[in-house]
Amino acid sequence: MGLGVGGLMALAVLFLGVVMLSNVGLRGMRVDLTQNRLYTLSRGTQQVLADLKEPVNLYFYFSREAAAKQAPLLMPYATRVREFLEELAARSNGKIHLSVVDPQPFSDDEDRAAEFGLQSLHAGGGDALYFGLSGTNSTDGRSSIPSFQADREEFLEYDVAKLINELGTPKKPVIGLMSSLGLQGQFNPMTGQMGEPWPILTQLQELFTVRSLTTDVDHIDKDVDVLMLVHPKGLPPKTLYAVDQFVMRGGRILLFLDPNAGADTSGQDPSNPLAGMTANHSSNLAPLLGVWGVDYDSTKVIGDLERGLEVRTSMASPPLRHIGILGLGHEDMNQKDVVSASLDKINLATAGALTAHPGAKTTFEALLLSSKSAAPIPAQRFNGLSDPSTLRDGFKPTGVRYALAARVTGIVQSAFPQGPPPDQKLSAGPPTAHLATSTTPANIVIIADTDLLMDYMWVQTREAFGQRVAQAFASNGDLVANILDNLSGSSALISVRGRATFSRPFERVEALKRQADDRLRGKALQLQAELQQTEANLSQLQSKRNDQSSLMLSPEQEAELKRFVAEKARVRKELRETQRGLDVDINRLNSWLKFINIAIAPLCVAVAGVVILSRRRRRRAAVAGAT
Repeated sequence: MGLGVGGLMALAVLFLGVVMLSNVGLRGMRVDLTQNRLYTLSRGTQQVLADLKEPVNLYFYFSREAAAKQAPLLMPYATRVREFLEELAARSNGKIHLSVVDPQPFSDDEDRAAEFGLQSLHAGGGDALYFGLSGTNSTDGRSSIPSFQADREEFLEYDVAKLINELGTPKKPVIGLMSSLGLQGQFNPMTGQMGEPWPILTQLQELFTVRSLTTDVDHIDKDVDVLMLVHPKGLPPKTLYAVDQFVMRGGRILLFLDPNAGADTSGQDPSNPLAGMTANHSSNLAPLLGVWGVDYDSTKVIGDLERGLEVRTSMASPPLRHIGILGLGHEDMNQKDVVSASLDKINLATAGALTAHPGAKTTFEALLLSSKSAAPIPAQRFNGLSDPSTLRDGFKPTGVRYALAARVTGIVQSAFPQGPPPDQKLSAGPPTAHLATSTTPANIVIIADTDLLMDYMWVQTREAFGQRVAQAFASNGDLVANILDNLSGSSALISVRGRATFSRPFERVEALKRQADDRLRGKALQLQAELQQTEANLSQLQSKRNDQSSLMLSPEQEAELKRFVAEKARVRKELRETQRGLDVDINRLNSWLKFINIAIAPLCVAVAGVVILSRRRRRRAAVAGAT
């Protein structure tokens, strides 16, 4: 008995020793088994660290005692943040100096935290609770994350990498923004105030120097790195020429077109709601698209049965599938282009299609694609659309995957071969010679949709601790930032943004729902057609009667009515069977998943244990036989 107790004590001491050694020697080591390697430092972050020319000071502020009392659930996340920052500092070759600060109430550390702009979180009253990050560089530059939000844990690496990149790159690329939509916020006649800027613009202003350009400019400044054109409508010849010559000089362009822009309020009249339904909400950039080697029909919207999302037309109505509002997945994005390879989900609405112009000398490369269950739909059908399910009436997929966004590269010719337009006035400054051919290969990205920039397509804004927090549920903002990063010559943060999601949609379940939805839609159309035919038959019988004023039904009418009632009951029964079949298929899939997780996975572990144990016994038996 004594030997047994001694053995147990020895094992306990050994166990404690192994745990202590692992905590010291294996701290920070882990195995990342997630599909997208979400917990591994990305190449983009490593590139940000490698590109640092001068040291960066990071100050991690966390009020440990206040958090333990007021918000104990923050403690594990705070540990995660601190370990991540320590890992960054360890891999920076001494370029990042990390200081962990626990600001006590009424101390100099607390005053400095407030000076950095960190936000005090009073989660449960009491002392101020700081949980944020600030940084400085050698040129007195400052940047900070006012507070870490636990529900933004998947964005932790990106937020920190962006802060370090801002401190390491004092000069931001200049983006020239020319837009006919109110990205800066539109005037609200009801409140008499300007609305909030779109979150997409707020995000871009954090990463770039965004310079607004009017739609009647006659030149683009040479210090503009990328020109971002959003929904260009009716640009005058002088502005088209300015854009043309910007490309000739080697300027890069991100262009957003749309056959039916939801944010286009032109033609709307508050006193006449029907006025906006007939207005033209499309945009084009002819004749520049032609010389760039791109064809685009501004009168057609791409509908897609497989990628159509469910929407609600009212709170009381059930969700309906809208084949004009598309949710693209990883498989719909170009995996060879850096701007789209790492993204998971892009939402678009009433997008157009882009194709390479026959005989074009430029290279056309699709970035975003529809599924094969897609086809063009006249853009006019979306004006005043109240029932999205009607879009499927007569819809026939073509089997073609349409390019919804594309990159165009190569040497291009000017759309103004004879020189500036006749009414072009020379701008102030030295005259610039006309260029008929681009001096360097053009690099132009075109997206045939502007609605992807709107809030409801990719981000939700909520209040948290007295500040507005934008929570992205799609990668629309990442796509735009990636493209501008790439066009301006920087790609360090692209791979980091692409990792900022844990969303894993139930693709099999969604496919089952789409199939059942199509069957239900077909049955509903069949019922409606039979109803119309029966009403026509009843009207025909009524017209043949001698006494048409009588309310009594003739025998023929009674027989026709009974036949319709029986047929209607049969079709409704088939509708219920179709819906029940959907539930059966989904429940069967759910049962299989439960069986795999509950039974098969533990069984595999048990079998592996038995195999390992049997091998060990065979080895011991072989050793014993040899001796």
